[in-house]
Amino acid sequence: MSASAPNPAPAPGRRPHPPVRKLSEELRLLQERAKTEEITARTVIVALGGRAYSLLLILLALPFITPIPLPGLSTPFGLAIVLIALRLTLGQRPWLPKTFQRRVLPPKFFDQLMRFAGRIIAGFEKLLRPRLALLTDYGWQRQAHAGLMMISGLALLLPLPIPFTNSFPAWVVVLMAGGLLERDGVFVTAAYAMFAAGILYFVLLGEAAAKLMERLGHWIMG
Repeated sequence: MSASAPNPAPAPGRRPHPPVRKLSEELRLLQERAKTEEITARTVIVALGGRAYSLLLILLALPFITPIPLPGLSTPFGLAIVLIALRLTLGQRPWLPKTFQRRVLPPKFFDQLMRFAGRIIAGFEKLLRPRLALLTDYGWQRQAHAGLMMISGLALLLPLPIPFTNSFPAWVVVLMAGGLLERDGVFVTAAYAMFAAGILYFVLLGEAAAKLMERLGHWIMG
């Protein structure tokens, strides 16, 4: 019996692919870069590579569920969510206007956002994993899920100074983007449950407002 052939040597010049960093680590590195350079949406997109737009949706939605102030950023952030989700709904590559990509994020705001996002993403990394993949593996499903994020983004554009009116649609985007990022059908299901809870909240809020107006009308009319 002839001796077995030795394992072939690796092709010259070929290097093993470096391990993919965790998203929480990517955010930490972005936070460090912000100390010495201006950070734009384009900076984030380039740094995160193929995962950029899914994580960018999460980052854009997170300020709406935190006490972090959004001076002048609420409308462009909500609009950016709508634009990205719209392209995904149409089965197209995500896209953002160059004017938004070049916009410099305020350093203090970016630092607060990265701190909060890092904690959220670190928690997600422990929970997210491929499961119930039948809810994420088909193109038409992913487009439908993106449509839910687009509707939620439109809700974030409404200037309603009422508690939790932004929290529900923001969590829909965060959960859905996380679920699509890791093919996690549980997170996708949770996003739909949050969307339903938000609708119920708005319905109850509307009924309460109608009853209040009715009582006010009775009081005015004597």
